[in-house]
Amino acid sequence: MREHYDEIRGLGGDVVAIGTGNVKYAAAFVADEHVPFPVLVDDHGDAARAAQVRRVGFRTLLFDRRSRAGAKAAHAAGHRIHRPGKRTNQLGATFVVGPGERVSYSHIDEHTADHAPLTEVLAAVRDATGVAS
Repeated sequence: MREHYDEIRGLGGDVVAIGTGNVKYAAAFVADEHVPFPVLVDDHGDAARAAQVRRVGFRTLLFDRRSRAGAKAAHAAGHRIHRPGKRTNQLGATFVVGPGERVSYSHIDEHTADHAPLTEVLAAVRDATGVAS
């Protein structure tokens, strides 16, 4: 989302990330990765549980072919793995919320290399904000 933050803002949306590390880890991640949007900390997993975001077993985390392929692609693109939080096996999710409390889009990752397609996220932001494509 970092690379498309200005585009999302231009559509009237915003981005907030929720991480699994502690406050010190989150601050280092934001600085190292030049993250332009707020990063909140969910060190105990309350937000992940409320959103029904999955966790994977460590065997799956280490040996799932999709995750390995995703890790190779991420590494080739210049992304690096940072020190993990307590919940190393926590998968991610993407939600577009609004207007109000309406969740207009959700994508809950199936494996570590699964992420919401940007085209779907941008379409949901356009829909939520009423901006034509």
